[in-house]
Amino acid sequence: MTTDERYMARCLQLARCGRAKAAPNPMVGAVIVHNGTIIGEGYHRQCGGPHAEVNAIRSVSDEHLLGEAAIYVSLEPCAHYGKTPPCADLIIEKKIPRVVIGCRDSFDQVDGRGILKLREAGIDVTIGVLEEECQRLNRAFFTYHKEERPYITLKWAQSSDGYMDTLRSEREGKTPVQFSNEGNAQRVHRLRALNDAILVGRRTAMLDNPSLTTRLWPGRNPLRLVIDRGGELGKELRLFDKTAKTVLFTEVFRNFDDSDMIEQVGLDFSNDILPQINRWLYEHRVQRLLVEGGADTLQRFIDAGLWDEAHVETAPIKLGGGVEAPHIGSGHGKETFDCSGHQINCFLHEK
Repeated sequence: MTTDERYMARCLQLARCGRAKAAPNPMVGAVIVHNGTIIGEGYHRQCGGPHAEVNAIRSVSDEHLLGEAAIYVSLEPCAHYGKTPPCADLIIEKKIPRVVIGCRDSFDQVDGRGILKLREAGIDVTIGVLEEECQRLNRAFFTYHKEERPYITLKWAQSSDGYMDTLRSEREGKTPVQFSNEGNAQRVHRLRALNDAILVGRRTAMLDNPSLTTRLWPGRNPLRLVIDRGGELGKELRLFDKTAKTVLFTEVFRNFDDSDMIEQVGLDFSNDILPQINRWLYEHRVQRLLVEGGADTLQRFIDAGLWDEAHVETAPIKLGGGVEAPHIGSGHGKETFDCSGHQINCFLHEK
């Protein structure tokens, strides 16, 4: 690992500290180095707050050293006025002579403008240090702005012989098969906390009666989304308990007591609804979507190629039949690890 890569790796470590609160802004870390010593560090803590470069510069005890230092930043410094002034202007003002950037910011209000502004000011700019890692860190941010849809994560649990559940009817009232142990349940709730919204279909809402909240992990509850074409879901379900906002994608509108916590969005079900849902989510600035089921809903996203990541838990039990788990197919990048006897496969969609 080169010297530049070592400092950029530290930027990435810092950037991840903002995972919970930076969105919808990207996660960014910054490190300031003087004569081989780190003299300042910072990261973007939360949306609307100071950016990583600002926090790093503020952390330097002797500002006179900035004129002989280099600042490393995982994402191109901004060059526009948003909720905060441009970071490129601050770097120029502080006369920092060298800037090392992990990756370019494809957001249309930046997209090379920060790099150009720095170079026009006579600053030595290096781009592309640990570029792939820096891009991967903010893949949700880049997907949202480039493809005008949320970054979509699929999640399900299955038996070792490939079934998500036994066959159940709405009249029987049987509970779903429980695959997850306590540790994996917490992992699922952490995943929910990292997403802006969570989606299920009507049958999952009816049969499982899920809360879709982050009860087992600190963090905000995601926006709850349900596909309910015929307006069939009973108001006694947990999705209507007002602990989090619920949006119904439907063509049959009903009266609800609390319109602030329950929203109904009309879709044209004679056409493909997934692009319609993605457009609504994009327009409402939902950057990360978690799809939790059921099997038909998950497979619909897979078949359309509308997914970016999949978390599949395989429990060490066999059902011998039932609801078949979705099929992702071959040719996708995968990371596998074991958690208390359960195999967790994390897939990344290769496009």
